[in-house]
Amino acid sequence: MANILKKRNENLEGEFYVDTTCIDCETCRVLAPATFSEKNGASYVWKQPTSETETLEALRALIACPTASIGTKDRIDLQSAKDTFPSRIQDEVYYCGYHSKESYGAFSYLIVRPDGNILIDSPRFVSSLAEKIEKLGGIRYHFLTHRDDIADHEKFRKTFGCERIIHEGDQSAVPSAEMILKGNSPWDLAQDIKLIPTPGHTRGHAVLLYQNRFLFTGDHLAYDPVQNQLIAFRNVCWYSWNEQTNSMKRLKEYSFEWILPGHGYPIHSDRNRIRTLLANCVSWMEKG
Repeated sequence: MANILKKRNENLEGEFYVDTTCIDCETCRVLAPATFSEKNGASYVWKQPTSETETLEALRALIACPTASIGTKDRIDLQSAKDTFPSRIQDEVYYCGYHSKESYGAFSYLIVRPDGNILIDSPRFVSSLAEKIEKLGGIRYHFLTHRDDIADHEKFRKTFGCERIIHEGDQSAVPSAEMILKGNSPWDLAQDIKLIPTPGHTRGHAVLLYQNRFLFTGDHLAYDPVQNQLIAFRNVCWYSWNEQTNSMKRLKEYSFEWILPGHGYPIHSDRNRIRTLLANCVSWMEKG
């Protein structure tokens, strides 16, 4: 729970605040940019909500915050915000909310499919979220993009009996995983699901392409709305920047409309624009 005695000095006075336990994961800034921004290496309230929509967005950020660093001066009923998770992004693709500190606040997603739902990376295990996922059909597969964002995978396995999938390069993080990807060749989990190894950020990083429309990118690729460009995270490339650059080049072979990252901002645009942005990202990465 956030502590008002630890409230950051940068906060604009009002109902919402961010305290000094913030780890600068960006979650609140992605979910509620009308309220939260970044200053001096952490998030803060730059403007208090002035509408029901902005208030709901701020409350969703409060719930999703992995470190419980967001608080309110007065006691506020959170149920309406909790009811929004999982949140439909488009069609059968959902955003889970409830980010985990163990994954440094990574986003996680759920694909609802007649042949079995797929959880991508791991949110915090919260009983109310698990109950809603159960109502949506449970979890057949739990795809883990890489070793950093596994969080509560064991609890989801115990509850849903799902098969966990991870690449052999990161298998040591989940040694009991039921399915192991090997090598650098893409693997078709189903007709509409392709798993693509993208080593670089870690040795065993991989992404998931759904229906040739939605690309779930873990820590491999994200969008920078300020610069209007796709980006990779050079300062947190734990394995090999050259390998990550080569992995990015291989993504140019595919076509998609959505990029849904574990960290950073998502983007939805036409395929030609995505293709151009990706080519620009590769050119930037090749410069070192």
